[in-house]
Amino acid sequence: MRAGPHFRKMNGLGNEILVVDLRGRKDAMSGGTARDVAGRPGLAFDQMMVVHDPRTPGTDAYVQIYNVDGSEAEACGNGMRCVAWIAAGEAGRDAFTFETKAGLLTASVASKDRITVSMGRPKFGWQDIPLAEPFHDTRGIELQIGPIDNPILHSPAVVNVGNPHAVFWVNDVNAYDLARIGPMLENHPIFPERANISLAHVVSPTAITVRTWERGAGLTKACGSAACAVAVCAARKKLAQRQVTVTLPGGPLLIDWRANDEIWMTGPVELEHEGVLDLAATA
Repeated sequence: MRAGPHFRKMNGLGNEILVVDLRGRKDAMSGGTARDVAGRPGLAFDQMMVVHDPRTPGTDAYVQIYNVDGSEAEACGNGMRCVAWIAAGEAGRDAFTFETKAGLLTASVASKDRITVSMGRPKFGWQDIPLAEPFHDTRGIELQIGPIDNPILHSPAVVNVGNPHAVFWVNDVNAYDLARIGPMLENHPIFPERANISLAHVVSPTAITVRTWERGAGLTKACGSAACAVAVCAARKKLAQRQVTVTLPGGPLLIDWRANDEIWMTGPVELEHEGVLDLAATA
C-alpha cells in the first residue's frame, strides 16, 4: 500500500497551520477529511494548506485552504508564508507564484523570519465583499451589537481581501468578549458568506493592535488576511499610513498597501514537526 502524503505542522505567529503535500498524488482532500484530521493528536490546526500540482502554467502550485470546521477559505496569509518557506527549501530559490481560490499570489523568502507574500488587491464594493444589501460607503456600515442607544460595537469597516472581513474600531481590543460576540457577527445575515470579525486599535499612524474571530476557525493567535484588512481599512479612513505594523496576539506583521493597490505582508513561520498523513484512517 502506498504511504500517505507528507505533512508539516507549522505556525505563523501562533496561527496553527497544517501543510499537506498532494503533489504528484491522486489523493483528494475534502472538508470532512480536514475536520477528521484536525481532531487527531498533534495535527490540530486553524487552517490546512493542501498543496496540489500547478493548474496554471507559470505557477508553482495550486493551494487549497480548509478551516478547522471543514469549510474552504479563499486566502490565508500565514499559511501561504508556510507554503512559500517549504517551496524555497525544495527549489533553492526565493521567488514563487501560487494559485488559490482568490487568484494568483506571489511570494519571496528572505529567511524563516522574513517571508513576504502578495495578498492581492482589496475589494471595497458591497457586492464584492459580499454584503446582503447595498451600502454606498463600506468604510462604515450599519451594523451593531447591543442596545440601539448604547451599542457595544458599531459601524465596522468592511472589505474583501480574498475573504470577507469586518473591522470594528475600539480603544482596547481586550475589553470585549470576542469569543461570545464573534460567532454572532460571523454569521450575521448581512454577511451571506460569513465574515472574519476583527477588533482594531490604532495606536499610531504606523501601528495597529488587532484581535480576530476567524470565519470557520474561531479565535486564533494570528490572522494574516485580517491584518491586511485592518491595515487597508485604517488607511482608507485616514487613521493610519499605508505601511503599518499590525500586532496580533501571536506577534507583529508588516503590512504594505502599495501604490499599485496590492497588499504585501511580511512575517515569520515556524516548523513544529512533520510526518506522513494516514488518509486511510478517515471514515
